[in-house]
Amino acid sequence: MTQTMEVRGGERAPEHVLAPIGERVGRLGVAIADIVGLIADLSDDGQRQSAATNEVIAAAGEMSAATTTLDKVMNETLLTANETRDVIGKSARVLGDVVQSSTKAMTALGDGALKVRDTLVTVEATTARVNAASASIGQIARETKLLALNASVEAARAGEAGAGFAVIAQAVKTLADQIHGFSGEISTQLSSMKEALAQLQAQAQCNADAANEAAGHNAAATEATESLARVVGSADALVSGIETMRGPVQSNVEGFAAVQSGLDGLAASIARSQSHLDTAENRAEAILTISEEFILFVADSGVETADTPFINEVKAQADRIGALFESAVAAGEIAMADLFDTGYREIAGSNPRQMLTRFTAFTDRVLPAILEPVLEMDPRVTFCAAVDRNGYLPTHNRIYSHPQGPDPVWNVSNCRNRRIFDDRTGLSAGRNTKPFLVQTYRRDMGGGQFALMKDCSAPIIVNGKHWGGLRLAYKVE
Repeated sequence: MTQTMEVRGGERAPEHVLAPIGERVGRLGVAIADIVGLIADLSDDGQRQSAATNEVIAAAGEMSAATTTLDKVMNETLLTANETRDVIGKSARVLGDVVQSSTKAMTALGDGALKVRDTLVTVEATTARVNAASASIGQIARETKLLALNASVEAARAGEAGAGFAVIAQAVKTLADQIHGFSGEISTQLSSMKEALAQLQAQAQCNADAANEAAGHNAAATEATESLARVVGSADALVSGIETMRGPVQSNVEGFAAVQSGLDGLAASIARSQSHLDTAENRAEAILTISEEFILFVADSGVETADTPFINEVKAQADRIGALFESAVAAGEIAMADLFDTGYREIAGSNPRQMLTRFTAFTDRVLPAILEPVLEMDPRVTFCAAVDRNGYLPTHNRIYSHPQGPDPVWNVSNCRNRRIFDDRTGLSAGRNTKPFLVQTYRRDMGGGQFALMKDCSAPIIVNGKHWGGLRLAYKVE
């Protein structure tokens, strides 16, 4: 007899009408789940693009600010360089004039000192000759005095006849004495003069040496003036170089302003696209929820669909787990508080993060005996695992419970136990209190690979308290 169900007006729809609808709704849910996943991918890409664009905008803003600052600094530097060039130029000219005048004066002074020294040398030679002449006069005076003495002796012998000659002899002697005195005085004065000339000559030599040294300093000052002139030339080159650089820097300022404007427009466009994607994702998820509710409606009607065997299996095993937990609590194997522990403790160094609770060791011990046989019910079954109300999956099938290795991508696919799956599917399965829930989703297999799956779940109740749900996932054909 054909199975029917009651619809509006008390009429009943035959099973052969609802079954195709249920099948088509299932296919629709799969397609919508794929679309939701694609929209989610686009949304993630959009968020990454938005973040990257914001980073570029920030970098462009910083570069624009830096370029603007550079332009300002270059203008200030150019102004300072021009002022410095003018000051150095004026200083160089003044210094050059002073050095030139000093050089001329010092050269004249040096020449004068050298001439004085040469004149003193000549005077010294003349003094030497005068001294020699004075010595000769002294010698003549001594000889004349001796001659006068002899003449006086002879006049005395001559008596009266020699009286007149004696007077002459006395006069000659007096003259010789005076000449000898003058000669001595001249010698004394010449000695003093010689000493004074020696001192004056030494001072003249010092003056000449100082003048020569000053002339050397003037040469160094002249060289410094020439160096200063070269500095003025360098300042001119610096000013010219800065003026040459100003053009590209100003162009960069204008270019960065244009880039900033374009990036702002791009960011606004990405933000609008992101908003549209968020809206599309929400609406697609709403449609997906409607399709899942319709599948539930069809299944509740008693019509057999492709999902019925999985629904029946997950409900039976969820009841079995709930009974197992109640027995363990009654036997004192685990306390209710420990069984409902939510103090998740991260396992150090795990990537992706794995967590422990006070019931993890308990579920590792008792659940595999229930979970593993379910994998054999149908080749399409991918996994069967229990999650608590927060999506925490303590104990997975052995194939997905390998110890983590150094590769996070490999860990994502092969180390799925002790992890929190708080995505839409995981949370819905853990928090659902209806008899069952069928969801369609894309499963992240790691490395950017996804698989379209159906997730059939049923609540796990322990002593009347909702612990979580049992998930049974199978591939979509």
